[in-house]
Amino acid sequence: MAAPSLALAAWNYPASKTVEHVDDYHGTKVSDPYRWLEELDSADTKAWVAAQNGFTDAELAKMPERALVKQRLTELWNYPRTGVPFKEANWYFFTKNDGLQNQSPLYVQDGLHGTPRVLIDPNALSKDGTVAVTATSPSPDGKWLGYGLASAGSDWNEFHLRDIATGQDAADTVKWVKFSGLSWTHDSKGFLYSRYPAPEGGNPKVFTKLANRQLYYHRLGTPQGDDKLVFEMPEHPEWFLGGSVSSDGRYLVISVSQPGKLGNSVYYIDLADEHAPVLGGAVNKLVDSFVSTYAFIGNVGPTFYFFTDAGAPRGKVIAVDLGAPDLAQAKTIIPESGDTLENIRISAGKFVVTYMHDATNRVALFGLDGQPAGEIPLPGIGSVATVSGKFKDSELFVGFSSFLAPGTIVRHDLATGKTETFHATKTAFDTDKFEVKQVFFPSKDGTKIPLFLVHKKGLKLDGSAPTWLYGYGGFNISFKPAFAVPPLVWIERGGVYAYVCLRGGGEYGEEWHKAGTKERKQNVFDDYIAAGDWLVANGYTSHSRLVLDGRSNGGLLLGAVVNQRPDLAAAAVPAVGVMDMLRYHKFTVGAAWASDYGNSDTPEGFAYLRAYSPVHTVKQGAKYPAVLVTTGDHDDRVFPAHSYKYTATAQAGADPAGGPILIHIEANAGHGGSSGTSPVSKTIEDWALRMGFGAHFTGWGK
Repeated sequence: MAAPSLALAAWNYPASKTVEHVDDYHGTKVSDPYRWLEELDSADTKAWVAAQNGFTDAELAKMPERALVKQRLTELWNYPRTGVPFKEANWYFFTKNDGLQNQSPLYVQDGLHGTPRVLIDPNALSKDGTVAVTATSPSPDGKWLGYGLASAGSDWNEFHLRDIATGQDAADTVKWVKFSGLSWTHDSKGFLYSRYPAPEGGNPKVFTKLANRQLYYHRLGTPQGDDKLVFEMPEHPEWFLGGSVSSDGRYLVISVSQPGKLGNSVYYIDLADEHAPVLGGAVNKLVDSFVSTYAFIGNVGPTFYFFTDAGAPRGKVIAVDLGAPDLAQAKTIIPESGDTLENIRISAGKFVVTYMHDATNRVALFGLDGQPAGEIPLPGIGSVATVSGKFKDSELFVGFSSFLAPGTIVRHDLATGKTETFHATKTAFDTDKFEVKQVFFPSKDGTKIPLFLVHKKGLKLDGSAPTWLYGYGGFNISFKPAFAVPPLVWIERGGVYAYVCLRGGGEYGEEWHKAGTKERKQNVFDDYIAAGDWLVANGYTSHSRLVLDGRSNGGLLLGAVVNQRPDLAAAAVPAVGVMDMLRYHKFTVGAAWASDYGNSDTPEGFAYLRAYSPVHTVKQGAKYPAVLVTTGDHDDRVFPAHSYKYTATAQAGADPAGGPILIHIEANAGHGGSSGTSPVSKTIEDWALRMGFGAHFTGWGK
């Protein structure tokens, strides 16, 4: 059956007024007629949001696929699942969800075979499931669990303390926290955390630009006002800093990064000096580099081990002696290999290294001298989400999954070398009828790009399969085969789920990442466009049956690609996208993204950003595919006005003979996706909305 044809009459979009606003970028005048939409709390913007949601709801009501997708998503999502355990003292902690619980409760048990009990149930903290547990960190003595709470999808956190034995909370409350964990001192009397200054009036403005991050120490049983300021850099208000205590409790290790730079610097405080009880010891600079990454792995006495990409784009491990801390003299322990070193930890005197080969994982072991010590067998070809284990313990837990294999938790004993399945997740979906392929296709410049394809066995390559193409391509983030429910819904009715590993990610190390940053960002768009064209040329689908999907940086990807190739697909569903590339760095945490994007404050940054910025490159009169933009009204990661301004611009400029350009603004919702705080009910609604929309314009399920 042919895909539905698009209406030829003009879409009666709600009015979007324009204003006379012009910015001067290095002598070039740029109009910004929808600048008023950045005032999110204004009456005009609220009225615009209400009108757009009303129009979108009316159009979506004409699409029966949404209800069909939602029903099947709900059925398949209703399966029990358990998170990878982590341990402190004799307590084992893990999350468990019975299927459709909005948030996964945190359980604890005494010993590996103890009786589990609920320690924190976030579902009891709100009626709609929009309060989520974020960071969790037990104290070394096993008495307290420090944990964070986030509301309505916001990145702002409040930290609390819960008595693990009794389940009762202490009076301690720590506020003004964003993008921070809790790192305990080894006397269990307090923890380190990063925060921003308390705002005027005592309430943080959700969309305030972040500045003046500080590292504090909170002592148990004291008010936050008494917390000790440990480290700050007021001369660099936009720099990002955080600290953690080494596994032996001896050192506080501080990492500092800055906007526009890919590397970081490293400082440390010796907690054994005379000021250790109040963390007032001397701050020592160990790494002074904003060129390469230096990630602290752990230490044995004064020997610090780091992951670094300095001179090793795919990563290596070095040892630095604090007695002679010259990086030029650092000893290479694990050299760079042909595979990308993705994650590494030290447990029981061994390096546990997660490598990535063509976007799939393996886990290798090395002695502290760098000598190979075998591998941990995995259940198949797929991805490792987490490796959990204490520094001194021989017990490791590895979380594994792939497109057609739900989560398996493997327990490995480093002392005996024994590996066993600790927990295997079961679902009602019959995976035997489907297959996964990995292919490589050439991008515009000839670079080979990996593409995963998931579909029914025996698929006819006649161009008739509705195909869902997901991409991201940024921030050194790797995309690997992992289990998720939505692709199953798409493929079981004959669709193809395509998952492309674009440049800008981390699949092949830092060179691959850099190839998709700043003035090279067009490579990412070229890779994605080439993926769509390859799927059509090889008979998997047709342009009239292709759906483009991307979130956040992936939303930017879709905005740019739709503008550049409006003929590529039948539908596009850009979610929480970064759409105004000339102003992205002026909101919330946006300034930190300059390491990937650059920014318009420089002439060269302005030139290449304007060339692809979705808000500024809408093609007037172009016949656009059907586009559904989505965002949350509490998204303090990617400012919602990005989506507002792009939608208004595209609605005004596109040929009415093309698809509808719609926007859905979810109330009481944040960034979703990678933020990990969205309730299951909202996640299902979001996927039903977006997948139902894509289904309607591609003939899926017909």
